[in-house]
Amino acid sequence: MEDNMQVAEKIREPAQINAVALKAYARVADAWGLSLKEAAGLADMSESTWKRAKKPDFAGELTKDQLLRLSAVIGIYKSLELYFSEPLARSWFARPNTGPLFGGNRPVDTAIDGGLPQILAVRTYLDALRGGA
Repeated sequence: MEDNMQVAEKIREPAQINAVALKAYARVADAWGLSLKEAAGLADMSESTWKRAKKPDFAGELTKDQLLRLSAVIGIYKSLELYFSEPLARSWFARPNTGPLFGGNRPVDTAIDGGLPQILAVRTYLDALRGGA
């Protein structure tokens, strides 16, 4: 029992959480074909920090806001993959959208401009679509 507790504690170390979140986020950014500037902006990082953060040996800290952003974007990705077929799931975030949250803009641009509140709004919007709410 004690060994399991030690393993659980190790998994919760911020550096390990950051590494897992950054790796998953980098996969999402690649799958969506985001530019360096878009991926950095969505994560609220400078382009040079995002370049470093993509590397496996990145030792920098993420703010709570950045970690929440990465988590929410990964959630958006999962929702899109469940809701749409692959070509649309992969392109939806970067296509102009006339939905109420986007006003004809690309969701990625509104998410970068609106920050964490908009990222969370997009995630909620997609979860509602998926749930039929």
